[in-house]
Amino acid sequence: MRLCDISLRDFRNYEQLQLSFYPGVNLIVGDNAQGKTNLLEAIAYLGSGKSFRAQKTGEMVRFHADFAEIQGNLFSQERQQSLRWVLFPGAKPRQLWRNGAKKKSAAEISGMLSTVLFCPEDLMVLKTGSAPRRRLGDQALCQLRPNYDAALAEYNRILEQKNRILKDRHENPALLEILPEYNARLCQVGALLISYRARFYESLGKAAGEYHSQFSGGAEDFTLEYKTVSTVKDPFAPVGELNDALLEHLNSHYRAELESSQCLTGPHKDDFSVYLSGIDLKAYGSQGQTRTAAISLKLAQRELMRRESGEEPILLLDDVLSELDPGRQDFVLNKIVSGQVFITCCEPGRFTKLGKTIEIEKGKVKNLAPRIYEGGGCEAAGGSI
Repeated sequence: MRLCDISLRDFRNYEQLQLSFYPGVNLIVGDNAQGKTNLLEAIAYLGSGKSFRAQKTGEMVRFHADFAEIQGNLFSQERQQSLRWVLFPGAKPRQLWRNGAKKKSAAEISGMLSTVLFCPEDLMVLKTGSAPRRRLGDQALCQLRPNYDAALAEYNRILEQKNRILKDRHENPALLEILPEYNARLCQVGALLISYRARFYESLGKAAGEYHSQFSGGAEDFTLEYKTVSTVKDPFAPVGELNDALLEHLNSHYRAELESSQCLTGPHKDDFSVYLSGIDLKAYGSQGQTRTAAISLKLAQRELMRRESGEEPILLLDDVLSELDPGRQDFVLNKIVSGQVFITCCEPGRFTKLGKTIEIEKGKVKNLAPRIYEGGGCEAAGGSI
């Protein structure tokens, strides 16, 4: 899997950009606020239709522009392909093309261009609240399992509607009559989420444990524990049993939810914990141990995606190396010898031996190099863009 080139128009601070990429490591350098992370965002969005920064599509459209475009040629699934997104600042829906043919949703490009993002915030994800950890798991699972992506979207939609009922029932008590229907549906979809998550976290923990063992020289035993509602005794149980357990927990919180006017229990509260030789990392881990464990999780995520698809996902490292000591830098760099990698950095001369260097300044490339194609090429990538 390889992104050969990308074209941007009115995306974030890029008025116009055409850029080709090296099959290995692409080092993107420049001062802060020049557009380095914007470029990574465009790459990630190209393959998933999701931004790791923006809450709304319009946030990615350049100020005063009518629309933004992201186009790319890639080599994926053993053939040359193309993707194109058109984004609008208002309520108008975005548009997507795959190999020149218009598509209805991002589900139709699943697996074409998979990415794994690692940013400085991820280094301390194991020390923060549960929301960033849920997001880490959800982002990985949505790429691995398109059905999970659909189930998560459905769950969030039902959850939002239920919360609205709980808030509005003071003015319209009759709304409580339909609440059991929403609870039943919430538990049905929630049971699917728990089933997917239990299996994913089991695999993620095993793979991360292998990386952490190498990192620590075998000195620490890495384990990951998935945590969901207390009535779910076995998250690997059949979906029907999970549904019943969720409904039991939800019913026990009925009065509390009426008083708080919000849904208090369910998979939207899930979390996971990491233990090193039996010690809870969140409570007792050092900063170095926390960063090492976070790196292991991200490398494990990439490994699981490679096993699933047979192709190496693109790795996006957003200014993360500067946050690591030399030993951890070396470990990460030694683990990304395969596949395509994009690394942003503020220090131009720091990692110049890694591969191709691209210098960004005010949304423009200072040292635009000729296009580089290797191993199949992309010069005739399928479909017009």
